Amino acid sequence: MKIRVYYEDTDAGGIVYHTNYIKYCERARSEVFFQQGIMPGEGAQSGFVVHDLKASFLATSSLGDILEVSSKILTQKSSSMVLLQEIFKGEEKVFSMEIVLVYIENGKPRRIPDKFKEIFAEF
Repeated sequence: MKIRVYYEDTDAGGIVYHTNYIKYCERARSEVFFQQGIMPGEGAQSGFVVHDLKASFLATSSLGDILEVSSKILTQKSSSMVLLQEIFKGEEKVFSMEIVLVYIENGKPRRIPDKFKEIFAEF
């Protein structure tokens, strides 16, 4: 997914504020569902939550840059998965994150529905 850096994404120094890289990755994950015409959960009481993440900030991005978010599944279990999400500015990797997502229903981990596994398989 491509993302353009807007003024609101930058800090006082004119570079992308660090938490926005995590937001860009979230948008990329959600967009896969939206492209299928569904929400990334099955109602108000179910969906994916972040259990853990490890982020590496490798380079800076600035106003007007076009960034590309890539995602791939590293491991998948019945109720959780680990994704590698990376952000590139051209050929340069500027951000990398391993994120553990858990599917919950009514506050408890549940088996990831097959239709969601199929959507994530696009990664």
